[in-house]
Amino acid sequence: MTTETTKAVYATDQNWEDLLQKPGVLLVDFSAEWCPPCRRLEPIIHELAGDFAGSATVATVDVEMNPAVTARYNVRNMPTILVFKDGQLVNRQVGFATKPVLTNLIESSLPLS
Repeated sequence: MTTETTKAVYATDQNWEDLLQKPGVLLVDFSAEWCPPCRRLEPIIHELAGDFAGSATVATVDVEMNPAVTARYNVRNMPTILVFKDGQLVNRQVGFATKPVLTNLIESSLPLS
């Protein structure tokens, strides 16, 4: 895979249902600007958006600006990564994770080709 300059989708309380209803895999990074591990994770999230462009959606949620979706999934620690497949929560990773770990989370939810 080659890394493109694709940016992750910015998920909000307002567009959440639309994102969730899209078929396929959705990886969501719940983070906050003041969180050092979140800042370290941010470039990895954008790399993943490029790596998986066309096969999975990668999004980020600012927990302070989007309290409804944050509370809906009981996100209390940042960063928290949630993986959805066809709108259903299939995986949760709490805390900083490396790119290979997050890549595996996405790939394990993709259909076998």
